[in-house]
Amino acid sequence: MAKFIKIKCAFCGGTGKDPFGVPSKLSNCQVCQGKGEILTSEPYEECTACKGTGRAFHQRLTCSVCGGKGVMPKIPGRERKDGENITGLPKITAYGIKEYKQK
Repeated sequence: MAKFIKIKCAFCGGTGKDPFGVPSKLSNCQVCQGKGEILTSEPYEECTACKGTGRAFHQRLTCSVCGGKGVMPKIPGRERKDGENITGLPKITAYGIKEYKQK
């Protein structure tokens, strides 16, 4: 059974308030609902899409990969080295979606 732990919300930085003050400065964070903490399963790792910020690249939106949490559950056996492709996962290119092939 997975063990869950509380960690600081990456989207609001643990304040519990919306980091952009939208729609008002009193609005609660949409990720942690104003608690400043989120539950995640152990083990976990930093989201590679948002680099742990919980925000989409240069936007006021939550990261679509981690949902604004800034972390992802670590899947055993899916570790990889920098630059190494994981086989079987889709790769989006300018010409559509392709699949990584095992060499």
